[in-house]
Amino acid sequence: MATAEPAPLLDILVRGPEGFSLWNGPPFSNGQPGVKLENVSCSSTKFSEDGSTLMVIKSDSVISIYDCTSYREIRSFQIPNVLAAALSPRGTYLQTFQKFSTPQEKNVTLWRTDTGDSVYHQHQKNMTKATWPSIKFSFDEAVACRLATNEIQFFDVGDFSKAFINRLRVPGVAALELSKAPGSHVAAFVPESKGIPASIQIFACGKDPQSQPVARRSFFRCSTVQLNWNNGSTGLLVLVQSDVDKTNQSYYGESKLNYLTTDGSHEGLVPLPYQYCNLFLNAQSLFVPSTVLVMPAKATVFDKKCNPLLELGTGPYNTIRWNPKGKCILDNCDLLLENISNMLVLSFGNLPGDMAFWDYIDKKQLGATRAELSVTSEWSPDGRYFMTATTAPRLQVDNGIKIFHYNGSLFFKKMFDKLYQVDWKPESPDRFGDIAELVKSIESLKVVETKPQGETSKNSQTSVKASTSNPPAQKPAAYRPPHAKAAAAVQAQLFGESPTETLSKNALRNKKKREKKKAGEATSGA
Repeated sequence: MATAEPAPLLDILVRGPEGFSLWNGPPFSNGQPGVKLENVSCSSTKFSEDGSTLMVIKSDSVISIYDCTSYREIRSFQIPNVLAAALSPRGTYLQTFQKFSTPQEKNVTLWRTDTGDSVYHQHQKNMTKATWPSIKFSFDEAVACRLATNEIQFFDVGDFSKAFINRLRVPGVAALELSKAPGSHVAAFVPESKGIPASIQIFACGKDPQSQPVARRSFFRCSTVQLNWNNGSTGLLVLVQSDVDKTNQSYYGESKLNYLTTDGSHEGLVPLPYQYCNLFLNAQSLFVPSTVLVMPAKATVFDKKCNPLLELGTGPYNTIRWNPKGKCILDNCDLLLENISNMLVLSFGNLPGDMAFWDYIDKKQLGATRAELSVTSEWSPDGRYFMTATTAPRLQVDNGIKIFHYNGSLFFKKMFDKLYQVDWKPESPDRFGDIAELVKSIESLKVVETKPQGETSKNSQTSVKASTSNPPAQKPAAYRPPHAKAAAAVQAQLFGESPTETLSKNALRNKKKREKKKAGEATSGA
């Protein structure tokens, strides 16, 4: 009988002014993390998406590649005038962008990290967030493509010397996003041009890419877009933003959220009844649920059919993070995380750093804690720990790391004079077991409901109302000065109308006195 593979150990990368070091992740044997790799001088570091490789950019344009099993340097590249570098998802390739001296100089190079050989060159004039990395890979590196003028070009991953082997004609294409797992589809964005609306098109990208899109969505008033595939490559979220809001509802412009599926079952807007100045989105493997935030913040959880499942009410939220094990949500006021069974709401950045744990099924708050001045935050790959950090240059003081248990209790804290970067080493969540004690810990918690923090959607309110006995709080009436309390009654008397408001007790008493006095004067006069 085959034995189960043991879960990998957690590792933490910490980078400061003296360079980076690698720590053993929690749980710690003596309450303090052990050091796997002492300080290595560098200016930047980045793990590959699968955590197998670490890229380290050092001084004098040297890029070193480390194997994350032994943390030994396996390759070093001397690349003059390098401006940017990126690893492929599995660390097989290194992509570099150099400052060019002539217009036709091929300044983008693709290198193999195991041999150090260059396998592809091309010229790229500018580097933007939409165009870098130039060559985009699927997570398994089975599909690779790049954006060209009016087309998307696909490579033979086994032999980049063949250049591109297939092309997909998309006139006016300005940005693309390749689905990650699996790399079965590619989304292309075409901006507005001469009265023609902007559009998002999804194409299948097999051995023979189809020229007809499997899904398409058009829209006007579009300056930028954000494309976000779900795990499974079945759905795409498209955040469309314009610099100017013609309805004058928002100073920051107009935002709309679109959702498209590769099977054509849904192509349309996510119904959001409010205007956004900022919005962050994320999705789980089945795209259920998705969460969006607004400023002033209002968080809503949707299902894959874009029906609202849960509204967390208003609050200082601005970021979303998902627990990789799908058990806990963390919603941050600079940060929000969501889970299938419970979730955590937080407030980071310029906000006070409050974190509230929510039970997603029962739609109630379980507990709360605080992580002040947090700049970055992320769940551990096993879903048991949540790490926040205060880093420079965003904040030059009170730099440090905090690690919390999944139930919100503080596990570890360490302060630094200067801290630049903190990251978990990526690992597949499937390599870790489920958190069985999470359900037990939630059932043992006693929640005292004092002030409602969130509210359910209209579709789920029928079941919630049946179990809720507290009536909704009445909205306080607007302040009215004393001299204006009887204004409606006076106006009604002047125009011969009946008063629309009930007089106060003092006004009624004075009215009776006046009427009695008038009756007495009339009697004495007669």
